[in-house]
Amino acid sequence: QVQLVESGGGLVPVGGSLRLSCAASGGSFSTYAMGWFRRAPGKEREFVAYISWNGDTTSYADSVKGRFTISRNNAENTVSLQMNSLTPEDTAVYYCAAAPPARDFNIWGQGTQVTVSS
Repeated sequence: QVQLVESGGGLVPVGGSLRLSCAASGGSFSTYAMGWFRRAPGKEREFVAYISWNGDTTSYADSVKGRFTISRNNAENTVSLQMNSLTPEDTAVYYCAAAPPARDFNIWGQGTQVTVSS
């Protein structure tokens, strides 16, 4: 079973950038699709970005398209989320998630807080 640990969150001004990382241990990371989700205060968790097991396919929520970039390094068992042009609406706890082959996202990290100050 893959275990996920996020890092890279913090406080950033409006218009700034952050890079989140997710380190995976155990399991077969290179066979899992990976994603980033977020939960803002008082809101439901929402999808942010997806990357296929080999990195060939990515997708993004409309709210982050053109500003966020997801990537992975299967040799290092990591997935990253580069976030640019941040706005207060991006403030949330960001979660890394893994989806085993032919299954939904069912493995979650503990989350990392991102706060964008206005």
